Amino acid sequence: MIQATLDVATIRKDFPILQREVNGKPLVYLDNAATSQTPRQVIDVIVDYYQNYNANIHRGVHALSQEATDAYEAARKKIQEHFNIAKSHEVIFTSGTTHSINLVANGFSSFLKKGDEVLVSAMEHHSNIVPWQMLCERTGGTLKVIPMNQEGELIMEEYHKLLTERTKLVFCNHISNALGTINPIEEIIEAAHKVGAAVLIDGAQAAPHIRADLQALDVDFYTISAHKVCGPTGVGMLYGKEEWLKKLPPYQGGGEMIAEVTFEKTTYADLPHKFEAGTPNICGGIAFGAALDYMNGIGFDEIAHYEEELLHYATEKLLVIEGLRIYGTAAKKTSVISFNIEGIHPYDIGTILDKLGIAVRTGHHCAQPIMDFYQIPGTVRASFSFYNTKEEVDSLVEGVKRAKNMLV
Repeated sequence: MIQATLDVATIRKDFPILQREVNGKPLVYLDNAATSQTPRQVIDVIVDYYQNYNANIHRGVHALSQEATDAYEAARKKIQEHFNIAKSHEVIFTSGTTHSINLVANGFSSFLKKGDEVLVSAMEHHSNIVPWQMLCERTGGTLKVIPMNQEGELIMEEYHKLLTERTKLVFCNHISNALGTINPIEEIIEAAHKVGAAVLIDGAQAAPHIRADLQALDVDFYTISAHKVCGPTGVGMLYGKEEWLKKLPPYQGGGEMIAEVTFEKTTYADLPHKFEAGTPNICGGIAFGAALDYMNGIGFDEIAHYEEELLHYATEKLLVIEGLRIYGTAAKKTSVISFNIEGIHPYDIGTILDKLGIAVRTGHHCAQPIMDFYQIPGTVRASFSFYNTKEEVDSLVEGVKRAKNMLV
């Protein structure tokens, strides 16, 4: 394991919220898989937009509109460069990963037919299950599941058996939000393409940890949400290969996504505007670009090395606690630890931790099939970011011990 060299103390000063207290205790924020915190550098960009050039984009000839348009489209270019996307119009701004997935699912309603098959992994977030179930109900397609093992890894031998000429779509998360497993998406994509299937990868959980090269992956669709990468909520990105985006029909009708409208017929705008109906989250898009600038300034290699240190440190410390079981022990995983203590409901542990100022997530994490697989109601999930410290891990461990002593 490479020793990380991040100056975490200095980084933490960028995040105003990390200076606050909860229940009279210093905040220990370990719910980063749900949403990351926002640095002052991104907050300043949001304030600057509303104070100085708040205007609608693309349509105005006045100065404020042009400034806003330029900043918004510059953010699109930043996203393109960050993910090594071939063309800027392959970047579609959305409200987040869920919106992006539904956009694609809605579009494939035009192509999928009875007897066609859709594959999803057993460790998907509900937002990458429900839209495909709805798609199959509308079209007569069949949803099939790539199984997982007790370690929280996909059983790839079974995946290859499931692939046939009837497979039209494959959907998988890059990293599991509930387990932290890093899935072998390169193998998944290559195998799917051999049978002519398209692939959508849910990159929401990967984006804070991995700088994905989408041209190298050769993926057809990739989605992320800005709030996972130190950006604002309510904005995200759908990447789609140009050939696919041209095939898919528009998801919503309205302003901006049209070329010409009469009462007899409407023609649609070119990419990316075809999928960006209405006034977008302009400030959110600009701040999304600023968030990527911030994280790239720190460096994704450095982030990965440091978070790996935190993961190993926290795993070792927690496993000392008698009766504690970690769910998700894949050989390749990121800085997420889901655990339970025998005989204690995860909600009760989370409630006591909150009283100590420690923020974790409890429940099924919008991944109920995973919980059903392990036959548990949910887990306590601690998820770490580059601004967390080993001292905060120590606080978590002591808090869990205290909760156990109170509840057993």
